[in-house]
Amino acid sequence: MPKTAEFFFDVGSPASYLAWTQLPALCAQAGATLVYKPMLLGGVFQATGNSSPAMVAAKGRYMTVDLGRFAKRYGVDFKMNPHFPINTLQLMRGVIGMQLRQPARFEAFLGAVFTALWVNGANLNDPAVTAATLVEAGFDPAEVFALVNDADIKAALKANTEEAVARGVFGAPTVFVGDAMFFGQDRLDFVREALR
Repeated sequence: MPKTAEFFFDVGSPASYLAWTQLPALCAQAGATLVYKPMLLGGVFQATGNSSPAMVAAKGRYMTVDLGRFAKRYGVDFKMNPHFPINTLQLMRGVIGMQLRQPARFEAFLGAVFTALWVNGANLNDPAVTAATLVEAGFDPAEVFALVNDADIKAALKANTEEAVARGVFGAPTVFVGDAMFFGQDRLDFVREALR
């Protein structure tokens, strides 16, 4: 049976960004398949009664410092987005839309969005900034916005979010290896062990 790591994520989560920078290589080294599971973190929070650590001022300050520590450890660029929190409904519909309709361009799209948010600090709450970001990355904003408004895409994102909640997810990122659940980008060592 081939090994898989199911990666439940939302682009508005800085910890999801950091996990994304590490998981492809981690899975490749383990001979495992990385399965991307875009979900709406706001929907997960609503269903579980959870909220962002940033909603507690002291915890939010600590989280920002700690994310910076991990970015340094991983050797990746990271900047806390000054526009955080980001409303990711449209973005996550775009992500799952690309995954389902243009799978060959999915990873490039995901990379463009994650980089805009967590390296460049772009305000992707602003549709004009989002459109400019997409153009710069070689995507047609009209095509992406059409996906965002597609009923099947909306249903797919909702289904992924409901699946996440049903499986015990309460935040992002969450990785499953079989039935074992690992929450947080700081649990990737456990993911690596589970894939052995």
